[in-house]
Amino acid sequence: MKLSIGFSTCPNDTFIFDAMVNQKIDTEGIEYVPIITDIEELNERAIAMSYDITKMSFFAFGFVIDQYAVLPYGNALGHGVGPLLVAREPMSEEQINKARIAIPGKHTTANFMLSLAYPKAKDKTPMLFSSIEDAVLNGKADVGLLIHENRFTYADKGLVKLADLGDFWEKEMNMPIPLGGIGIRRFLPKSIQEKVLRALKNSIEYAFQNPEDSETFVKRYADTPDPEVIKKHIELYVNESTRELDTTGREAIRTLFKKAREKELIPPYVPSIFYDEQ
Repeated sequence: MKLSIGFSTCPNDTFIFDAMVNQKIDTEGIEYVPIITDIEELNERAIAMSYDITKMSFFAFGFVIDQYAVLPYGNALGHGVGPLLVAREPMSEEQINKARIAIPGKHTTANFMLSLAYPKAKDKTPMLFSSIEDAVLNGKADVGLLIHENRFTYADKGLVKLADLGDFWEKEMNMPIPLGGIGIRRFLPKSIQEKVLRALKNSIEYAFQNPEDSETFVKRYADTPDPEVIKKHIELYVNESTRELDTTGREAIRTLFKKAREKELIPPYVPSIFYDEQ
């Protein structure tokens, strides 16, 4: 049996999915066909219900939670992992509100956090996350909203940090920031869902126990060839919440949904967000 699985090119995703898609663990007769692309492309494909299993921004989950359940493994949450606002020079809040801002996609959690921290900032242009630094440097945008590896490289390129939106979320909500999660189509037979769940858990554990084994796969898709940046990226985004969501992590995800719905940014959603609530 084949199942499609979408995840991003970022090191944290390729790190945890390597064993699963490359048959380094027992997948119980399932072949996982990977689609590896940008997070906003994954969000859009999820909204179109294109894949059986997929990584997506938690904000994007708000549009499809009736079709995809959040799995307890593989998620990206944490402290100090939020998106960053950067520019060529320091700017005031008023200047940010009027600025041309390059964002990594309208369905990303980063864009949702921006709408919470700077609700008056409306001039946004979606673009590939890896092109945002250059867009700011070249003057195509005044401000850039950075995610993934770029949070480690912007300073070396001469950009300055205006705000840490993850820090904003953590201070306002007093809980970790939920960035992205793994969804599984609710229509799949329960027996298949259970196999997927076991494979994902075992793939993550394999990655933790054999970190060097995924290096080739991770480097093939990473935005940067710098092994130190890749290492920092994995260490930042792959944590205990990736291994398994705890009560605090689940509450953070519920809070994101609640805040997004209060602002009418997502449609009404089913209360059974998580896989084990189906």
